[in-house]
Amino acid sequence: MTIPQEIIDKLISQAQQDAPHETCGYLLGISGPNGDVVTENYWMENIDHSSDHFSFAPKDQFAALKYARSKGLKILANWHSHPVSPSRPSQEDLRLANDPTIRYAILSLHEGVHLNSFKILNGEVVDKEEHFFL
Repeated sequence: MTIPQEIIDKLISQAQQDAPHETCGYLLGISGPNGDVVTENYWMENIDHSSDHFSFAPKDQFAALKYARSKGLKILANWHSHPVSPSRPSQEDLRLANDPTIRYAILSLHEGVHLNSFKILNGEVVDKEEHFFL
């Protein structure tokens, strides 16, 4: 999955703004012969307002899906931030990753800024991509 730097910059800005709570959203884009390309970040409020957990409001998820469809885009990834932990799925992230068709991206603000995305199947990471490291 390719994430343009301008989208990464928006994710970083949102994560820093919402810290110390986790922030979250969907990465929308297109699938092509050369892989998935993110074209938009669709931010959603973390209704848990927590530093170690996030939840989307169902109405926001439906709005995101409706928006993506109206623009001819796919939901390529579910993303969230880890303000004080590394860019890797927690046990809860693994347990809640129930859509095998998307990636799960985690932006960490812990010891630098790191953005990785993961393919998770049956609670196990089966693929990891590094997108940003500073």
